[in-house]
Amino acid sequence: MNADVIVVGAGPAGMMLAGELRLGGARVTVLERLAQRSGESRGLGFTSRTMEVFDQRGLLSRFGDLTVSNQGHFGGLPVDFSILDGAPQAAKTVPQSQTETVLESWAAELGADIRRSHEVTGSTDEGDAVIVRARDGAGHDVELRAGWLVGCDGGHSMVRKSTGFDFPGSDATMEMYLADVRNLDLEPLMTGKILPCGMVMVGHLPGGITRLIVCERGTPPRARGADVEYGEVSAAWKRLTGEDISHGEPVWVSAFGDATRQATQYRKGRVFLGGDAAHVHLPAGGQGMNTSIQDSVNLGWKLAAVVRGDAPDTLLDTYHSERHEVGRRLLTNTRAQGLLFLSGAEMQPLRDVLRELIGYEAVARHLAAMVSGLDIRYDVDGGRHPLLGRRMPRLALAGAGAGAGPSSSSTEALRGGRGVLLDLTDNAALRQRANGWTDRVDVVTAAPASEPLADLCGTTAILLRPDGYVAWAAPGSWHDLPTALDRWFGPARARLW
Repeated sequence: MNADVIVVGAGPAGMMLAGELRLGGARVTVLERLAQRSGESRGLGFTSRTMEVFDQRGLLSRFGDLTVSNQGHFGGLPVDFSILDGAPQAAKTVPQSQTETVLESWAAELGADIRRSHEVTGSTDEGDAVIVRARDGAGHDVELRAGWLVGCDGGHSMVRKSTGFDFPGSDATMEMYLADVRNLDLEPLMTGKILPCGMVMVGHLPGGITRLIVCERGTPPRARGADVEYGEVSAAWKRLTGEDISHGEPVWVSAFGDATRQATQYRKGRVFLGGDAAHVHLPAGGQGMNTSIQDSVNLGWKLAAVVRGDAPDTLLDTYHSERHEVGRRLLTNTRAQGLLFLSGAEMQPLRDVLRELIGYEAVARHLAAMVSGLDIRYDVDGGRHPLLGRRMPRLALAGAGAGAGPSSSSTEALRGGRGVLLDLTDNAALRQRANGWTDRVDVVTAAPASEPLADLCGTTAILLRPDGYVAWAAPGSWHDLPTALDRWFGPARARLW
């Protein structure tokens, strides 16, 4: 075997997955068609959920000072995300190029084998292994063998095509422009401005760069590569707004459409899809890159556990069952936002009604949680505890054991990519029941260092998966602790009770 896992694609999803797999001890090779990072910045910033994900791996500091905000939108209608009490603010101005740089550096530090100038031409699942064929930068055909293959290679995924995944949905109906430009003095329009013939958005990025999104209704989609000229953008801008921005200095320019597709399966045998290879949609609210990163965090620890021989192959089926529904809701909300953003005057009555509804706290909370990814809840055991299946909010811990220190938190306890059992009442019998899994699960005995979360009232113990989601809690879970540990971490090494 050349590797335990081959990941195709060195974008944010691929690099996040490579890092997660290495944390779990899997040997990883990443194959990327490009000789170097493109420098493009399609994705911009992080949602609250991605901020939590990066925090639990200790990555946030690598991005430097972040510009954060609670201001967001749904289809151009402003939503105040501060209504989500306790959630971290979203980062607004981190270009995707920086995200890719940080994640690639992290994965490489952990030992991922990253091979650029390797264009995948096909793959075959042989049942006991996967064969990946590629062409390297010298034009030579190479063949690699691995236990598992993950396609994080974008909307036109070769992995998806070569392994026969179904990818139903709708084709693009229009073409839009995305551009980063210097030497422009435009007022910010972060929630967009709907005009008689389209919509424009303006955002300010570090370094004096202005982000433009230009959507001109009636513009048919065109099949083309990277041959987008800034003159097309400035001409469309002038038709829509009457303003001349032709003097701007483009950093990069791209075109995109509103195609909406999702793979019917995220797993076929030894092959998986993640990120844009599994779902494409209108880039509304910056959700695409963030959802893709979270796909990788869900899959990485599970696949590493199977590679190590700790967990059965059936654990991998939960990747599809958990993330496909997240992708389906993503496509639903981005299509809804597209209708609000990109339709004409006929949509104005609906915009007016929705704007009124957003004034109600329950509606604003629902939309903010949907767009930020904070409404995700997995079916872990059907119990009644309010945190079951949800990501554990940051909980400061006092007197934490296992070397965690007095200022540690539930988030910091996840830095190593292992499971965590939080014993909140110093229960020796509970810890004894977890003895058979301590090679995979860290047991942390601590009490909340401050006022406990409302959802923790009466809680004595919590089992966290490596991705930070609550797999078991006492009281409230229907199953006992050993059953939950066995389900998510595999059989015990030796039962000592």
